[in-house]
Amino acid sequence: MELIELGLDRWLEAQATCASGQRLARVTAVDRGRYVVRDERGEVPAELTGKFLHTATSAVDMPCVGDWVCAQYHDADTFASIHDVVPRRSFLRRKSPGKNIDFQMIAANIDVAFIVQSCHFDFNVRRLERYLVMVNEGHIAPVLLLTKTDLVSAAELERMLANIRAAGITARIITLSSMTGEGVNEVKALVVTGKTYCLLGSSGVGKTTLINHLLGRDALEIGAVSCTGEGRHTTTRRHLVALDNGGLLIDMPGMRELGILSVGEGIDDSFAEIKALAASCRFADCSHSNEPGCAIRKAIESGELNPEHFQSYLKLKAESDFNEMSYLDKRKKDKAFGKMVKTVLKEKR
Repeated sequence: MELIELGLDRWLEAQATCASGQRLARVTAVDRGRYVVRDERGEVPAELTGKFLHTATSAVDMPCVGDWVCAQYHDADTFASIHDVVPRRSFLRRKSPGKNIDFQMIAANIDVAFIVQSCHFDFNVRRLERYLVMVNEGHIAPVLLLTKTDLVSAAELERMLANIRAAGITARIITLSSMTGEGVNEVKALVVTGKTYCLLGSSGVGKTTLINHLLGRDALEIGAVSCTGEGRHTTTRRHLVALDNGGLLIDMPGMRELGILSVGEGIDDSFAEIKALAASCRFADCSHSNEPGCAIRKAIESGELNPEHFQSYLKLKAESDFNEMSYLDKRKKDKAFGKMVKTVLKEKR
């Protein structure tokens, strides 16, 4: 497989500055600090060099699935060491799970994100908005996939689609049924050679089933389906799969937490109509509560703007602002601690 078939394009190639003796390779799997990389000659296990670990200042610097890296191969090309990560063209990241205020890189260099929700048990417009903020912030094109349509009535499906559009979401929507195969060909038509796609969604919404459809065989194990129609998600690590038609697909475990951190651009893109309305307010610093001439309040009262959509915007923006302040404060403390350590070491010499 040529590097162009692995997703290397001119922009990425121009960013690569690998030293002599190193080769470009793509990270295809990450699992608890262990890596797998792939180049024209195939996949091999890899590890980070000590120098790389020493110079990395945060989790964002660490390789993730989809990254292009400069790798040095050893032992007749059976093992590699990662020296550097090529700058990313696009990315998926979120706030680290739990109380830790930091970024967690999920995947990189993705062209299209398939955001998957099950019609039967998982449908949630507010969660869709969160995914869209993440995707837009990372400069990735979104496509919404509604799975298990055979488990709901036609009227229920129409209501779900209407709720998505009422939230101002304009991304393409494809409805899927694993029972009838509805929608699978539409997804296949979007997948082209050399482009990278990812599947985002909660556990058990049908991502593994979709991958098997795209592969044309049951290459991945699917867990038993519960009485609610929810499958047991079997993906335990992020990994990149090469499809028969030449496309590349990143599968990953379902994410329980979708905390957002420093996603101003992603929020503006996901809630573009709110940003446009706010520009028409009489006062530049309008809080959209009770000021005269507020275009947001007027749009809500006239039914032009969904109030739940606006409240979701306020919540996500407040969460992003709070986490960003906490992150910057953490970085300041980390830098101060680093300076103190260097001072102590100098004094001991």
